Amino acid sequence: MEANIDVTGAGGASPLPVRLPDLTFRRVFDAPIALVFKAWTDPLHVAAWWGPHGFSNPFAAIEPHPGGRFHVHMQAPDGSIQPMGGHFEEIEAPNRIVFVTTLSGEDGSIIIENIHTVTLVDRGARTEMTLHSRMLYAAPSMLPHVGGMEEGWSQSLERLGAILKAI
Repeated sequence: MEANIDVTGAGGASPLPVRLPDLTFRRVFDAPIALVFKAWTDPLHVAAWWGPHGFSNPFAAIEPHPGGRFHVHMQAPDGSIQPMGGHFEEIEAPNRIVFVTTLSGEDGSIIIENIHTVTLVDRGARTEMTLHSRMLYAAPSMLPHVGGMEEGWSQSLERLGAILKAI
């Protein structure tokens, strides 16, 4: 897939397309589909698992309906806050969630934008989940960090699995 990466910097020529990989994750959770759906759409649950190991989320506002907001403040181990905004495109309870997330820089400009599709399939007492994440935009300063998104999502999904066992 191609993402728009502004390789010229602010005010330069139009962004050039750069080929970036889509990410797809598949997991089977030992939890019913309604609970997995709730873990993706309830702000208290999202705050408990969102982000890589060592991160916390002191703020989460989730409005799970088309056009509703998705806003999380991820706190890194060093104490810095990384505000993540976004919105929901689609909600088809309990099987499908499509949402856009944006990560902003210190000046408030968007430095990463992704669209995520979560598909949940009922397997009785278990739920099969597929997460597909596609990068829509990345600022040039973020290119060295794009490769870490796979590890970040993997760790987030590990945390989600642990939360589902505890609920």
